[in-house]
Amino acid sequence: MTTWQGWQRFAISDPPAPPQPGDPPRSTDERLAYHSAFVTIRTPAISELATQVRTLMILGRHQQTTARPSLIVTGPAATGKTTALLNVGRACHLAHTRKHPTPPGSGHTPVPVAYVLVPPGATAKTLITEFARYLGIPVAARMTQTQITDAVCHTYTQAGVQLVLIDEIHRLNPRTTTGAQTADLIKDLTERLPATFVYAGINLPDTPLFTGVRGAQLAGRATLITCGPLPARHGTRHPFTDVITDIENNLDLHQHKPGTLPRHTPYLHQRTAGRIGSLTRLIRQAAINAIHDGTEKITKRSLEAVRLDHLAETHQRPRTRDR
Repeated sequence: MTTWQGWQRFAISDPPAPPQPGDPPRSTDERLAYHSAFVTIRTPAISELATQVRTLMILGRHQQTTARPSLIVTGPAATGKTTALLNVGRACHLAHTRKHPTPPGSGHTPVPVAYVLVPPGATAKTLITEFARYLGIPVAARMTQTQITDAVCHTYTQAGVQLVLIDEIHRLNPRTTTGAQTADLIKDLTERLPATFVYAGINLPDTPLFTGVRGAQLAGRATLITCGPLPARHGTRHPFTDVITDIENNLDLHQHKPGTLPRHTPYLHQRTAGRIGSLTRLIRQAAINAIHDGTEKITKRSLEAVRLDHLAETHQRPRTRDR
């Protein structure tokens, strides 16, 4: 998805659809593929990010003299940051193309969204080259960083890019010379491109990105959205149980009884430490196992049999008696 063609395929492809009443049963292979891809579970962070992006894009639409306000999505690993970023990017892409369809016979397809990964050990030149690669802008070895940046700013403006998503931003360290130059490049892009920037990375307030003069500039322009572990309870609401119910309602298993998984909320919360990534992986793997072994349902015993990512497995597993 770090090229326009790949992003466009992602954005316009129909997302996995849960089974609907009255639909003919799907084959085993179809159901395995469905649980592999699965639906995007709408978490509180996704809802908040969608609202903030929509508002800030309107707020900065006619801003000319300074950088537009931006957003930062942060949190520990496996808490759904990239999922939230991609979900909001796809929604923006589809909304824009519905409102501004490509005229018949036109060779100019609208490019409302750009998605860029910060490469490991990024320098300013390698990062701006990633921006160029996204839109297929030719980059010759003899080109300077300034020349590539000028080409990127011109092409992105002409293409109508309105939302720039930069993932893995925690890879930047402004305390180093190359990191400082890369951070300055991003600041330059935010001032030259008529687009809203959204960054995502791991535990960003604890990184050098928020220190020094450059960190103060970023903190003064960006709204922070935290994708943390979901609490078992928040006031009168039970957000973790709500997510479990949403996942269960989208399963495609022949013998699974609705309401089974929410009853195991304490176990699931302790097992996954409230991380949405670990939770969805646990339930999807259990669903795939249930199809393979013919049980067609998920129980606490089958959940216990799943080995999760190392981050989740390093936590103390809850003891379980009720199967």
